[in-house]
Amino acid sequence: MIIKKFLAKTENEAIEMAKDELGSNAIVMNIKKIQPKGLAKFFVKSKVEVTAALDENIVYDTESKKEQEQKKTNVDLVTPKFVPDIVADEQEEEKNVASIEEKLSSLQKMLEQQMSSEKKPEKMEETQEEKKVEDKKEEAEVTTPEISKADACKELIRKQMIQNEVEESIADELMGEIHRSLPKDASLDQILAAIYQKIILMIGQPYIVEEKEKDGPCYVFFLGSTGVGKTTTIAKIASKLKLEKKMNVALVTADTYRIAAVEQLKTYANILSVPLKVIYSPEELDEMQEELNQYDICLVDTAGCSHKNKGQLEDIKKLIEQIPIARREVYLVMNAATKYNDLKEIADVYSDITDYSMIFTKLDETSSSGVMLNMRTYTDRPLSYVTWGQNVPDDIGKVDAQKIAKKLLGGKS
Repeated sequence: MIIKKFLAKTENEAIEMAKDELGSNAIVMNIKKIQPKGLAKFFVKSKVEVTAALDENIVYDTESKKEQEQKKTNVDLVTPKFVPDIVADEQEEEKNVASIEEKLSSLQKMLEQQMSSEKKPEKMEETQEEKKVEDKKEEAEVTTPEISKADACKELIRKQMIQNEVEESIADELMGEIHRSLPKDASLDQILAAIYQKIILMIGQPYIVEEKEKDGPCYVFFLGSTGVGKTTTIAKIASKLKLEKKMNVALVTADTYRIAAVEQLKTYANILSVPLKVIYSPEELDEMQEELNQYDICLVDTAGCSHKNKGQLEDIKKLIEQIPIARREVYLVMNAATKYNDLKEIADVYSDITDYSMIFTKLDETSSSGVMLNMRTYTDRPLSYVTWGQNVPDDIGKVDAQKIAKKLLGGKS
């Protein structure tokens, strides 16, 4: 196993350095921006550090350097084009009132523009009777101008949320709470700030895998239907825990229905230099606990199956129950592009098995994040990670409640 770090002015330059030294079969393990400290930050530009790895135990198809240059291809080291807009930025840990006001300002301007554009244009010519009708309307508007504007604002916000696939019942409930908590003459920024904060509170803080003080290793189970991306998600989380948190990690797979799943996880285990244990029955996990006690955390890949397959679901339940509640965590992995009704059915089935937090994958295959608020409200389970693409470990992040709220209200992160 070869793991090296490459420092350059830009990400592309650092990746090119890794490719030149390790070859095109190297895998990018981590990309980090290095900021100068102290007074140097005013004079020295930031750099990018790329950690790349190459497994010497795997036999790759070899080509001459000339052939490689002619192809000009680099499948493993290409960075994804998709840029997520609801993921927490680890460089922005402190979020104060000023930043919230800055995020809301663009939304307020957008709403004001839409409200003004929806006003009925004045007629060039009116009959005497039509003029009387218009005068009466204007008199009514003069008596309650703020109420009319507030109601228009609330309706516009409601429509915006529904357009972003927030369930109509959830949108109505939110607007009902705003209507009851704010005065009738509330200003536009008051309404917008209130709904923004309520969405943030509904989403809550993400629940992520991290080191905890427990008697023995923490076992983290990943559940979900076939093809949702459990194995790749586990590899991404394992990479971050190993490389960034310096934790002692072990991988366990019970997904023996698909040979490819075991081989895929084995490849990542080799690259990270972490052990991989394969189990064929729930009881085997109990038997190997003594062997796994030396590790900080064990990530367990369960068999992907239909939520209607009662036999396989019973096996998964037995597997989870091999570990005491105090030493286990469970994550339900779901495709963010799946229909809401199907997600509810999946969530209901797994709720009968165990408690869980939710991971949404394939964020690059959907343009809406409304389903996350819907599922958070429906299940009352915490959100955690979102993933996109196949790049390990970069295409993963924890959800950012503020960014989701802003996106649902029509703003840009």
